[in-house]
Amino acid sequence: MSIVGQKFPSLSVNAIDELGDTFKINVFEKAVNEKKKVVLFWYPKDFTFVCPTEIHAFQEAAAEFAKRNTIVIGASCDTAEVHFAWLNTAKDNGGIEGVRFPLIADSTRVLAEELGILDYDQFDEESEGDNVPYRATYLIDEDGTVFHESINHMPLGRNVAEFIRLVDAYAHVQTHGEVCPANWEEGKEAMKANRISTAEYLSKN
Repeated sequence: MSIVGQKFPSLSVNAIDELGDTFKINVFEKAVNEKKKVVLFWYPKDFTFVCPTEIHAFQEAAAEFAKRNTIVIGASCDTAEVHFAWLNTAKDNGGIEGVRFPLIADSTRVLAEELGILDYDQFDEESEGDNVPYRATYLIDEDGTVFHESINHMPLGRNVAEFIRLVDAYAHVQTHGEVCPANWEEGKEAMKANRISTAEYLSKN
């Protein structure tokens, strides 16, 4: 079930930082308390294949998100210990060494269950409890409201640039009260939410 337009679940779960310190994190409260947007991306499992390419891509874009008052948080259902082992594995050996944003370790699956993003067909019944999350992404505003969500199947990596574009678009809406047409990018023309403005935009584009 979609949670776009709703508050992100206020649940505290374990996370780990780049130094290996484990702490509790509540994504909703972090957004609201720090008055920042959040990009929260879930990936299926540590020490796998598409996942490290995405994690490094988000790290490479972290400075761009920071310019936009946006925090990056990764998440899977692995334990903090497994996260730390992967953080200490070199990039050229399939690891995520150098990643500096927090990684949620939702090993009890409480948050993934609440979001409904677990793939229950990934393993057989004997492996119950080992279900992994899809590649789900949530963009959350400074009030804790979800303004975008998307879910990719396991083999499909994300385009991080699209999430930057969506953050830009939402910030434009917040600042100017306009709506952003298809393929809108920062610096391009937006529209008022009325028929006249739409007609004017379409006549020029």
